[in-house]
Amino acid sequence: MPKSTYRNLITDVPGLRVGNAHDERLMSGVTVVLGEAPFVAAFDPRGGGVGSRETDAMRHEGTVDEVHGLVLSGGSAFGLDAAGGVQAWLREQGIGFQVREARVPIVPGAILFDLLNGGNKDWGRSPPYADLAYTAASQATTDFDIGSVGAGFGATTAVLRGGLGSASACLDDGTVVGALVAVNPAGSVTIGEGPHFWAAPFESFHEFGGLGWPRSIDEKDRAIRLKGAAGESTVLGVIATSARLDRRATSRLAIMAQTGLARAIYPVHTPLDGDIVFALATGLTPPPDAIAGLARLGSVAADVLARAVARAVHAAAPAPPGWSGPPAWIERFGKG
Repeated sequence: MPKSTYRNLITDVPGLRVGNAHDERLMSGVTVVLGEAPFVAAFDPRGGGVGSRETDAMRHEGTVDEVHGLVLSGGSAFGLDAAGGVQAWLREQGIGFQVREARVPIVPGAILFDLLNGGNKDWGRSPPYADLAYTAASQATTDFDIGSVGAGFGATTAVLRGGLGSASACLDDGTVVGALVAVNPAGSVTIGEGPHFWAAPFESFHEFGGLGWPRSIDEKDRAIRLKGAAGESTVLGVIATSARLDRRATSRLAIMAQTGLARAIYPVHTPLDGDIVFALATGLTPPPDAIAGLARLGSVAADVLARAVARAVHAAAPAPPGWSGPPAWIERFGKG
Protein backbone atom coordinates (compact mmCIF):
# COMPACT_ATOMS: atom_id res chain seq x y z
CA MET A 1 0.00 0.00 0.00
CA PRO A 2 1.64 3.31 -1.04
CA LYS A 3 2.29 5.60 1.92
CA SER A 4 0.63 8.44 0.02
CA THR A 5 -2.70 6.60 0.14
CA TYR A 6 -2.45 5.14 3.65
CA ARG A 7 -5.29 6.36 5.87
CA ASN A 8 -5.11 3.85 8.73
CA LEU A 9 -8.79 3.19 8.07
CA ILE A 10 -10.79 0.18 6.92
CA THR A 11 -11.15 1.95 3.57
CA ASP A 12 -7.48 1.23 2.87
CA VAL A 13 -9.01 -2.06 1.71
CA PRO A 14 -9.70 -1.26 -1.96
CA GLY A 15 -13.33 -1.09 -2.94
CA LEU A 16 -14.79 -0.09 0.44
CA ARG A 17 -16.48 3.13 1.56
CA VAL A 18 -17.80 4.14 4.98
CA GLY A 19 -20.53 6.63 5.86
CA ASN A 20 -21.44 8.06 9.27
CA ALA A 21 -24.50 9.92 10.46
CA HIS A 22 -25.53 10.88 13.99
CA ASP A 23 -27.85 13.23 15.84
CA GLU A 24 -26.30 15.14 18.74
CA ARG A 25 -29.69 15.66 20.42
CA LEU A 26 -30.44 11.95 20.12
CA MET A 27 -26.84 11.13 21.15
CA SER A 28 -26.88 8.17 18.81
CA GLY A 29 -25.98 7.35 15.25
CA VAL A 30 -25.31 4.91 12.44
CA THR A 31 -22.26 3.72 10.48
CA VAL A 32 -22.53 2.08 7.06
CA VAL A 33 -19.98 0.04 5.08
CA LEU A 34 -20.50 -0.21 1.32
CA GLY A 35 -18.53 -1.86 -1.48
CA GLU A 36 -17.94 -0.93 -5.08
CA ALA A 37 -19.04 -4.50 -5.77
CA PRO A 38 -20.76 -7.19 -3.67
CA PHE A 39 -18.47 -8.80 -1.11
CA VAL A 40 -18.28 -12.13 0.69
CA ALA A 41 -19.24 -11.79 4.35
CA ALA A 42 -19.35 -13.88 7.52
CA PHE A 43 -19.81 -13.22 11.22
CA ASP A 44 -18.81 -14.51 14.63
CA PRO A 45 -21.02 -13.67 17.65
CA ARG A 46 -19.45 -13.94 21.13
CA GLY A 47 -21.45 -11.70 23.45
CA GLY A 48 -24.29 -12.77 25.68
CA GLY A 49 -26.91 -10.54 24.06
CA VAL A 50 -26.27 -10.07 20.32
CA GLY A 51 -28.77 -7.94 18.39
CA SER A 52 -28.50 -8.42 14.62
CA ARG A 53 -30.36 -8.55 11.33
CA GLU A 54 -29.87 -10.65 8.17
CA THR A 55 -27.03 -12.66 9.67
CA ASP A 56 -28.73 -15.84 8.45
CA ALA A 57 -27.84 -14.69 4.94
CA MET A 58 -24.16 -15.20 5.81
CA ARG A 59 -24.41 -18.74 7.16
CA HIS A 60 -22.63 -21.55 5.34
CA GLU A 61 -25.90 -23.23 4.39
CA GLY A 62 -27.29 -20.07 2.80
CA THR A 63 -27.73 -19.76 -0.98
CA VAL A 64 -26.93 -16.04 -1.35
CA ASP A 65 -23.16 -15.51 -1.48
CA GLU A 66 -23.14 -11.75 -1.95
CA VAL A 67 -23.63 -8.92 0.53
CA HIS A 68 -24.14 -5.33 -0.62
CA GLY A 69 -23.74 -3.35 2.57
CA LEU A 70 -23.29 -3.60 6.31
CA VAL A 71 -24.69 -1.36 9.01
CA LEU A 72 -23.74 -0.73 12.66
CA SER A 73 -26.27 1.24 14.67
CA GLY A 74 -27.01 2.65 18.05
CA GLY A 75 -30.54 2.55 19.43
CA SER A 76 -30.64 -1.02 20.70
CA ALA A 77 -33.40 -3.02 18.99
CA PHE A 78 -34.84 0.19 17.52
CA GLY A 79 -31.61 0.53 15.54
CA LEU A 80 -32.35 -2.61 13.54
CA ASP A 81 -34.44 -0.30 11.34
CA ALA A 82 -31.16 1.16 10.05
CA ALA A 83 -30.63 -1.67 7.57
CA GLY A 84 -33.86 -0.63 5.82
CA GLY A 85 -32.42 2.82 5.17
CA VAL A 86 -29.33 1.32 3.54
CA GLN A 87 -31.50 -1.02 1.50
CA ALA A 88 -33.55 1.92 0.27
CA TRP A 89 -30.44 3.79 -0.88
CA LEU A 90 -28.95 0.72 -2.56
CA ARG A 91 -32.22 -0.06 -4.31
CA GLU A 92 -32.26 3.44 -5.76
CA GLN A 93 -28.82 2.74 -7.21
CA GLY A 94 -30.04 -0.51 -8.78
CA ILE A 95 -27.88 -2.60 -6.44
CA GLY A 96 -29.03 -5.93 -5.01
CA PHE A 97 -29.35 -9.67 -5.41
CA GLN A 98 -31.11 -10.25 -8.71
CA VAL A 99 -34.24 -12.38 -8.81
CA ARG A 100 -35.39 -12.10 -12.42
CA GLU A 101 -36.17 -8.39 -12.88
CA ALA A 102 -36.18 -7.66 -9.13
CA ARG A 103 -33.14 -6.63 -7.08
CA VAL A 104 -32.98 -7.17 -3.32
CA PRO A 105 -30.09 -5.50 -1.44
CA ILE A 106 -28.64 -7.82 1.24
CA VAL A 107 -27.67 -5.64 4.22
CA PRO A 108 -26.77 -7.38 7.48
CA GLY A 109 -26.42 -5.27 10.58
CA ALA A 110 -25.98 -5.20 14.33
CA ILE A 111 -26.93 -2.80 17.11
CA LEU A 112 -25.56 -1.46 20.36
CA PHE A 113 -27.35 -0.08 23.42
CA ASP A 114 -27.06 3.69 23.93
CA LEU A 115 -30.54 4.56 25.22
CA LEU A 116 -29.45 5.83 28.67
CA ASN A 117 -26.71 8.31 27.77
CA GLY A 118 -28.77 11.47 28.28
CA GLY A 119 -29.95 12.04 24.72
CA ASN A 120 -33.52 12.79 23.73
CA LYS A 121 -34.93 9.43 22.69
CA ASP A 122 -38.51 10.68 22.40
CA TRP A 123 -38.64 10.22 18.63
CA GLY A 124 -42.37 9.58 18.33
CA ARG A 125 -43.88 6.74 16.33
CA SER A 126 -40.89 5.85 14.15
CA PRO A 127 -37.26 5.55 15.23
CA PRO A 128 -34.86 7.77 13.22
CA TYR A 129 -32.32 5.08 12.41
CA ALA A 130 -33.49 4.25 8.87
CA ASP A 131 -33.21 7.92 7.91
CA LEU A 132 -29.80 8.23 9.57
CA ALA A 133 -28.61 5.13 7.71
CA TYR A 134 -29.89 6.45 4.39
CA THR A 135 -27.91 9.66 5.00
CA ALA A 136 -24.81 7.70 5.99
CA ALA A 137 -25.03 5.54 2.86
CA SER A 138 -25.45 8.54 0.58
CA GLN A 139 -22.37 10.18 2.12
CA ALA A 140 -20.12 7.12 2.21
CA THR A 141 -16.53 7.80 1.18
CA THR A 142 -13.00 6.51 1.65
CA ASP A 143 -12.11 9.27 4.14
CA PHE A 144 -14.14 9.42 7.34
CA ASP A 145 -13.79 10.55 10.93
CA ILE A 146 -13.38 8.31 13.95
CA GLY A 147 -14.19 8.91 17.61
CA SER A 148 -17.56 10.42 18.48
CA VAL A 149 -19.27 9.81 15.15
CA GLY A 150 -21.77 7.44 13.62
CA ALA A 151 -22.61 4.32 15.59
CA GLY A 152 -19.97 5.26 18.15
CA PHE A 153 -21.44 8.66 19.03
CA GLY A 154 -23.42 7.48 22.05
CA ALA A 155 -21.10 4.64 23.08
CA THR A 156 -19.50 4.22 26.50
CA THR A 157 -17.04 1.92 28.25
CA ALA A 158 -16.87 1.07 31.95
CA VAL A 159 -14.88 4.24 32.73
CA LEU A 160 -14.67 6.41 29.57
CA ARG A 161 -16.67 7.52 26.58
CA GLY A 162 -16.59 4.99 23.75
CA GLY A 163 -16.57 5.71 20.04
CA LEU A 164 -15.95 4.55 16.50
CA GLY A 165 -12.46 3.31 15.66
CA SER A 166 -10.62 2.10 12.58
CA ALA A 167 -7.16 0.88 11.61
CA SER A 168 -5.42 -1.02 8.81
CA ALA A 169 -2.31 -2.97 7.85
CA CYS A 170 -0.68 -4.34 4.71
CA LEU A 171 0.88 -7.79 4.57
CA ASP A 172 4.13 -8.50 2.73
CA ASP A 173 2.23 -10.03 -0.20
CA GLY A 174 0.18 -6.86 -0.70
CA THR A 175 -2.98 -8.08 1.01
CA VAL A 176 -4.68 -5.27 2.91
CA VAL A 177 -6.55 -5.76 6.18
CA GLY A 178 -8.73 -3.10 7.81
CA ALA A 179 -10.92 -2.89 10.89
CA LEU A 180 -13.90 -0.79 11.93
CA VAL A 181 -15.42 -0.99 15.40
CA ALA A 182 -18.12 0.69 17.48
CA VAL A 183 -16.82 0.44 21.06
CA ASN A 184 -19.51 0.17 23.74
CA PRO A 185 -18.32 -2.64 26.05
CA ALA A 186 -19.24 -3.52 29.60
CA GLY A 187 -15.51 -3.61 30.35
CA SER A 188 -12.65 -1.16 30.05
CA VAL A 189 -10.28 -0.32 27.20
CA THR A 190 -7.76 1.39 29.50
CA ILE A 191 -5.66 -0.08 32.32
CA GLY A 192 -6.80 0.70 35.86
CA GLU A 193 -7.30 4.42 36.53
CA GLY A 194 -4.59 5.52 34.10
CA PRO A 195 -4.45 6.59 30.44
CA HIS A 196 -2.69 3.49 29.09
CA PHE A 197 -4.46 1.10 26.74
CA TRP A 198 -4.64 -2.68 27.00
CA ALA A 199 -3.90 -2.73 23.25
CA ALA A 200 -0.58 -0.89 23.72
CA PRO A 201 1.69 -3.73 22.45
CA PHE A 202 -0.06 -3.61 19.06
CA GLU A 203 0.02 0.16 18.53
CA SER A 204 1.45 1.58 15.28
CA PHE A 205 2.60 5.13 14.55
CA HIS A 206 1.59 6.42 18.03
CA GLU A 207 -1.99 6.17 16.77
CA PHE A 208 -3.49 6.25 20.28
CA GLY A 209 -0.95 8.37 22.09
CA GLY A 210 2.16 6.21 22.06
CA LEU A 211 2.00 5.78 25.84
CA GLY A 212 2.99 2.12 25.87
CA TRP A 213 2.49 0.08 29.04
CA PRO A 214 2.45 1.63 32.50
CA ARG A 215 5.61 1.00 34.54
CA SER A 216 3.80 -1.80 36.32
CA ILE A 217 0.39 -3.45 36.39
CA ASP A 218 -0.76 -4.48 39.85
CA GLU A 219 -3.81 -6.19 41.26
CA LYS A 220 -5.71 -2.91 41.48
CA ASP A 221 -5.15 -2.31 37.75
CA ARG A 222 -6.52 -5.77 37.02
CA ALA A 223 -9.69 -5.16 39.01
CA ILE A 224 -12.76 -5.93 36.94
CA ARG A 225 -14.72 -2.79 36.07
CA LEU A 226 -18.16 -3.23 34.57
CA LYS A 227 -20.84 -0.78 33.56
CA GLY A 228 -24.60 -1.05 33.76
CA ALA A 229 -26.81 -4.10 33.66
CA ALA A 230 -27.45 -6.91 31.19
CA GLY A 231 -28.21 -5.73 27.67
CA GLU A 232 -26.50 -2.34 27.95
CA SER A 233 -23.16 -3.12 26.29
CA THR A 234 -21.87 -4.26 22.91
CA VAL A 235 -18.81 -4.10 20.69
CA LEU A 236 -19.62 -4.19 16.98
CA GLY A 237 -16.57 -5.06 14.88
CA VAL A 238 -15.89 -5.34 11.17
CA ILE A 239 -12.72 -6.82 9.72
CA ALA A 240 -12.18 -6.52 5.97
CA THR A 241 -9.56 -7.81 3.58
CA SER A 242 -8.71 -7.37 -0.07
CA ALA A 243 -7.97 -11.11 -0.35
CA ARG A 244 -10.20 -13.43 -2.31
CA LEU A 245 -11.84 -15.71 0.26
CA ASP A 246 -14.79 -18.07 0.18
CA ARG A 247 -17.38 -17.92 2.93
CA ARG A 248 -15.71 -20.65 4.97
CA ALA A 249 -12.37 -18.81 5.01
CA THR A 250 -14.13 -15.51 5.70
CA SER A 251 -15.82 -17.10 8.70
CA ARG A 252 -12.44 -18.25 10.02
CA LEU A 253 -11.16 -14.71 9.59
CA ALA A 254 -14.00 -13.39 11.76
CA ILE A 255 -13.28 -16.01 14.43
CA MET A 256 -9.57 -15.15 14.55
CA ALA A 257 -10.26 -11.42 14.55
CA GLN A 258 -12.33 -11.78 17.73
CA THR A 259 -9.03 -12.26 19.54
CA GLY A 260 -8.38 -8.59 18.93
CA LEU A 261 -11.23 -7.63 21.24
CA ALA A 262 -9.63 -9.72 24.00
CA ARG A 263 -6.35 -7.87 23.44
CA ALA A 264 -8.01 -4.47 23.81
CA ILE A 265 -10.92 -4.85 26.29
CA TYR A 266 -10.97 -6.23 29.84
CA PRO A 267 -13.16 -8.12 30.48
CA VAL A 268 -14.75 -8.99 27.14
CA HIS A 269 -17.50 -11.28 25.77
CA THR A 270 -19.36 -11.09 29.07
CA PRO A 271 -23.03 -12.00 29.61
CA LEU A 272 -23.62 -8.23 29.63
CA ASP A 273 -22.27 -7.75 26.09
CA GLY A 274 -23.66 -8.32 22.60
CA ASP A 275 -20.28 -8.57 20.88
CA ILE A 276 -20.15 -9.55 17.23
CA VAL A 277 -17.44 -9.36 14.55
CA PHE A 278 -18.25 -9.33 10.85
CA ALA A 279 -15.64 -10.26 8.24
CA LEU A 280 -15.71 -8.97 4.65
CA ALA A 281 -13.61 -10.07 1.66
CA THR A 282 -13.58 -7.89 -1.45
CA GLY A 283 -11.59 -10.41 -3.52
CA LEU A 284 -9.38 -7.87 -5.30
CA THR A 285 -6.07 -9.55 -4.38
CA PRO A 286 -5.11 -13.25 -4.61
CA PRO A 287 -6.25 -15.68 -1.92
CA PRO A 288 -3.83 -16.69 0.82
CA ASP A 289 -2.58 -20.20 1.34
CA ALA A 290 -5.51 -22.10 2.85
CA ILE A 291 -3.66 -22.92 6.09
CA ALA A 292 -0.55 -20.87 6.86
CA GLY A 293 -1.62 -17.90 4.76
CA LEU A 294 -5.05 -17.70 6.35
CA ALA A 295 -3.47 -18.07 9.79
CA ARG A 296 -1.20 -15.06 9.13
CA LEU A 297 -4.11 -13.06 7.75
CA GLY A 298 -6.26 -13.80 10.82
CA SER A 299 -3.43 -12.94 13.20
CA VAL A 300 -2.92 -9.54 11.59
CA ALA A 301 -6.68 -8.99 11.58
CA ALA A 302 -6.80 -9.49 15.35
CA ASP A 303 -3.99 -6.97 15.85
CA VAL A 304 -5.70 -4.42 13.62
CA LEU A 305 -9.02 -4.82 15.40
CA ALA A 306 -7.33 -4.29 18.79
CA ARG A 307 -5.76 -1.08 17.48
CA ALA A 308 -9.11 0.13 16.17
CA VAL A 309 -10.71 -0.37 19.60
CA ALA A 310 -8.08 1.79 21.31
CA ARG A 311 -8.26 4.44 18.59
CA ALA A 312 -12.03 4.72 19.11
CA VAL A 313 -11.67 5.63 22.79
CA HIS A 314 -8.58 7.79 22.29
CA ALA A 315 -10.35 9.83 19.58
CA ALA A 316 -13.63 10.34 21.48
CA ALA A 317 -14.64 13.99 21.77
CA PRO A 318 -15.47 15.80 25.01
CA ALA A 319 -18.96 14.90 26.16
CA PRO A 320 -21.78 17.09 24.78
CA PRO A 321 -24.20 19.03 27.03
CA GLY A 322 -26.68 16.68 28.69
CA TRP A 323 -24.39 13.68 28.46
CA SER A 324 -24.95 11.27 31.34
CA GLY A 325 -22.10 8.86 30.59
CA PRO A 326 -18.44 8.88 31.65
CA PRO A 327 -15.94 11.49 30.39
CA ALA A 328 -13.93 11.17 27.19
CA TRP A 329 -10.29 10.05 27.37
CA ILE A 330 -9.13 13.53 26.35
CA GLU A 331 -11.20 15.13 29.11
CA ARG A 332 -9.64 12.92 31.74
CA PHE A 333 -6.06 12.73 30.50
CA GLY A 334 -5.64 15.70 28.17
CA LYS A 335 -3.42 14.95 25.21
CA GLY A 336 -1.40 12.43 27.20
